[in-house]
Amino acid sequence: MVSVDPLASERWRSIRRLTDRDSAYKVPWFTPGPENFESLQNSKVLVIGAGGLGCELLKNLALSGFRTIDVIDMDTIDVSNLNRQFLFRESDVGKSKAEVAAAFVQQRVSGCNVTPHNCRIEDKGPDFYRRFSMIICGLDSIPARRWINGMLCDLVLENPDGTPDFSTIIPMIDGGTEGFKGNARVIYPKMSACIDCTIDLYPPQVNFPLCTIAHTPRLPEHCIEYIKVVVWPEEKPFNGASLDADDPSHVDWVLERALHRAEKYNIRGVDRRLTSGVLKRIIPAVASTNAVIAASCALEALKLATNIAKPIDNYLNFTQIHGAYTSVVSMSKDENCHVCNGGRLPIEVSSTYTLESLINRLVDRYHLKNPTLETAHRKLYCISLLLPQLEEESKTNLNLFLKDMVTDGDEILVSDEVLARAITLRIQFV
Repeated sequence: MVSVDPLASERWRSIRRLTDRDSAYKVPWFTPGPENFESLQNSKVLVIGAGGLGCELLKNLALSGFRTIDVIDMDTIDVSNLNRQFLFRESDVGKSKAEVAAAFVQQRVSGCNVTPHNCRIEDKGPDFYRRFSMIICGLDSIPARRWINGMLCDLVLENPDGTPDFSTIIPMIDGGTEGFKGNARVIYPKMSACIDCTIDLYPPQVNFPLCTIAHTPRLPEHCIEYIKVVVWPEEKPFNGASLDADDPSHVDWVLERALHRAEKYNIRGVDRRLTSGVLKRIIPAVASTNAVIAASCALEALKLATNIAKPIDNYLNFTQIHGAYTSVVSMSKDENCHVCNGGRLPIEVSSTYTLESLINRLVDRYHLKNPTLETAHRKLYCISLLLPQLEEESKTNLNLFLKDMVTDGDEILVSDEVLARAITLRIQFV
């Protein structure tokens, strides 16, 4: 004879009452019943990022009933993380964020299986991402968002009539915070507005075009950035150590060489404070903002897993600078998006356009870092420390007029480390 725990029976009756209730938020396709909880527990979720937002996400998902969670993060724990990334302790400094966060959640939430992956998201292939029911991002990197967005769009297959195959769509929930402001959004790849459809929503990049910092520096920041991205990897100081913006000796090394470069180009303003700011890319993090945005993302995941309510459509904005304010906006899909619509993008340029003008325009429009431009017959621009001859030719091309390099209707392939796939531009002279 099997004994029955009366408290467990009462909890089950409470669950049945919860799923049987009627609600103003109920969607037409929602059928109440215990199968909703089974669907929740069987959903496989991937959390990208185990920092301040990622820790909150893991805790919320585990306590919401998700039982199979993977988390991926390439970083290790620093002492500066401890004030807001609450799954970590002082004894964890130097350890993998993903591994420590996964172990903490598994220990505290019985029955929840959290699998860590201590690597870059680019190290995983399509088969890995295809395993999940949904992917939730708690990232502080726009390039990483764009990469996973491109990967999920590539995973979508098309029906014979050209429409997306719904069974291959993996929803993406993206959360982002900066200071006292944050946002959460639900993306259905190739169905709704993706990351690149709305790339202009993100703050202006702090990266500078490599063609500018290498050949025509104009600001003190250009001199510092050049030492960081070109000279440091080339000279490999401190026995080949990675650049650490918190190490005073590393900052002094960069500062000294940045001053020499600034003097060469007659640029003023390079000092230690500016050098530290450029190297560290300091963005304030507020624990309360992380908590609100993580709760919003976890709620959207719960809706998708159980159909208990309609997910947001499709961008939630939150701010708590003067009081607390939130709103939801429906972002429209960009029919010319190179990620979720593909194809060739027409771009109009004047006859006086130089190659450098085109590169600067592309960097601003698509938030690129170090683009490579080439046609079917030649490379127009490519910076490579391994090929100095090619770099010298690229430098010469910068001041040439486009009309002397390509003709109307020609296509230029643009690739960059922040792009999941290359952009094909069709030149139209006006």
